[in-house]
Amino acid sequence: MKEKILKKAIDLFINFGFKSVTMDDIASEMHISKKTIYSHFNNKTKLVEAATFCVFETISSEINSICELQKNPIEELYEIKKSVMLHLKNEKTSPHYQLCKYYPEINDSLKKKQFELMQSCVVNNFERGIEMGLYRTNLSEEFVSRIYFLGITGIKDENLFPTKVFTKTEIMDDFLEYHLRGIITKEGLHTLNKILKNNNE
Repeated sequence: MKEKILKKAIDLFINFGFKSVTMDDIASEMHISKKTIYSHFNNKTKLVEAATFCVFETISSEINSICELQKNPIEELYEIKKSVMLHLKNEKTSPHYQLCKYYPEINDSLKKKQFELMQSCVVNNFERGIEMGLYRTNLSEEFVSRIYFLGITGIKDENLFPTKVFTKTEIMDDFLEYHLRGIITKEGLHTLNKILKNNNE
């Protein structure tokens, strides 16, 4: 039952936001009593925390699986983007904004975990890209990985990138291309252009 509650909560939080969804809503959707939910999660904050880290672990596992394939580093970043977008495609509100505003401690903890994951992934990606002649050698891997993380988290800021102006797909595509064009060599540009051409066909 705990897993079912968590699954339903994730679905509702992504669709309607962390603040908007109440324990009553979840109980009503599942045709169970609130008491049943509270027997597994002491309060809503605990449920929000469990839901948030469940989604993170799922995405994290998929990113690690992609990295283990040791693909072309530029292609790898596009595969990671595609995987993340699949999980966020149903977002109809701004759960990230609500998490920051109403559950700052959970958001800070999540951000730390996200940084550790992306730091490891992007540094490895950058090192392989340099070895293959795809990325510039005059840039620090620590700098590149942090700039990437700053960008990938920054584009979620509703104040800077309102959804009325920027769609999630467009902003992710534009950011990744923007990031790559700053670090690739001529050889890397050839690879990037091929990917962009295939994506536009």
